[in-house]
Amino acid sequence: MSDLELIFRTQHESFARSGAPDLEERLDALALLRAGVVAEADALADAVQADFGRRARTETRIAEILTVTNELTHIRRHLRFWMKPRRVPVDWTFWPARAWIRYEPLGVVGVIGAWNYPIVLSLSPLANALSAGNRVMLKLPERTPAANTVLESLLNRLFPKTHVAVVTGGVSVGEAFARLPFDHLLFTGSTEVGRQVLTNASAHLTPVTLELGGKSPAIVDRGFPLRVAAGRIAAGKFLNAGQTCIAPDYVLLPQTSAEAFERYLKAAFARLYPGGLDSPDYTWIIDPDHWARLGRLLEDAAKRGGRLVPLVTGERERPAIGRAFPPTLVYNCHSDMAILREEIFGPILPIVTYEALGEAVAHIRAGPAPLALYYFGGDRKRLEEVLRMTCSGGVVVNDTLLHFVQNGLPFGGVGESGMGQYHGLHGFLTFSKARGVFQQGRWSGFTLLYPPYGERARRLLDFLIKRR
Repeated sequence: MSDLELIFRTQHESFARSGAPDLEERLDALALLRAGVVAEADALADAVQADFGRRARTETRIAEILTVTNELTHIRRHLRFWMKPRRVPVDWTFWPARAWIRYEPLGVVGVIGAWNYPIVLSLSPLANALSAGNRVMLKLPERTPAANTVLESLLNRLFPKTHVAVVTGGVSVGEAFARLPFDHLLFTGSTEVGRQVLTNASAHLTPVTLELGGKSPAIVDRGFPLRVAAGRIAAGKFLNAGQTCIAPDYVLLPQTSAEAFERYLKAAFARLYPGGLDSPDYTWIIDPDHWARLGRLLEDAAKRGGRLVPLVTGERERPAIGRAFPPTLVYNCHSDMAILREEIFGPILPIVTYEALGEAVAHIRAGPAPLALYYFGGDRKRLEEVLRMTCSGGVVVNDTLLHFVQNGLPFGGVGESGMGQYHGLHGFLTFSKARGVFQQGRWSGFTLLYPPYGERARRLLDFLIKRR
């Protein structure tokens, strides 16, 4: 038996012995996790800084620490209500019976985190699974060893391994992890790896939640203030240097607005990162391989006729030290370019122009459903047209990214951008079994339909079938 199988069996047997934890046990676990994250906030931010080479500690505290602690507070505030059995109506023909739904833990849940946000994409699903009363095995991403060290030490102090077990390792460990017979598995990562995770999990018919990515568009409609749109798109695109699964991947822009948008976006980047590539708030690319991949995307676009517009002037093509990638707009984009086929995951922003809003909608519909869709416009009817004619994991109107931190909203993709959802109540439901219970009364009218069947049963059936 491998180490992974041993951990799984230990958790499975512990859950079988103890059963579902009650409300107080779950609240205590969530409070313990929140207090631990707060206590280690500086260490976690320092570790992520070390893994990226440069990522502002404040950015990590905003995007990861604050997000996790807010969600834990939200879950603890509402968990009592979520756990209550829900009465459901019983058809009058079965009176005086009654029915209700119980929400019960699944058992042992597997979580595979992602390197781009190693704290929130590990601890948020962990919190959701714990709220539902499960034991959890958490596989940390191999590209963030410093953050992994802090997270592993923290979770080992807070929880026995029979309740929360941390797993580290490379690709082979991740593949073996996905093959364990979990009661549910959540994976965050690329679509390509998501397919392999789904294949591995299928051996045990493991239910899977996949949080993937894709080509999340930002539509700027006619009449919306370009300066505002450019500023908000820049903030969403260049957070973590674009290494965000819900970052605006490309912009759909009216043809007549292209020149002004370029000017406003340059100004927005200068406001956000006044030091350019040397700004302490501008995150580095995670490793040289990903840096080189982004370079190849730009080379491909230029070779196919794209016009590259760097947002920072006077910089060397590649920094002498570090992995700060030059933020770049790409105009004259067409479908043959890799930047319009692949998820970019970096500070490259293709601009696709349109004459009428219908063209922008058609462009989105021609590809797989994105993880997020951003619409900038002030006309309610045109917004409804976009919502009605497109499909995406989530939508933000007149801003970017902020749906992720709304604990009342489900977060998850559709099609190639993922399956399933979590956050808050939706995470509690994802990691719970909704168990239906029907209780018959002392007297049952259904006995009138017991055999032997006769004229009485026939007349009663005629009445029940024909009634309105």
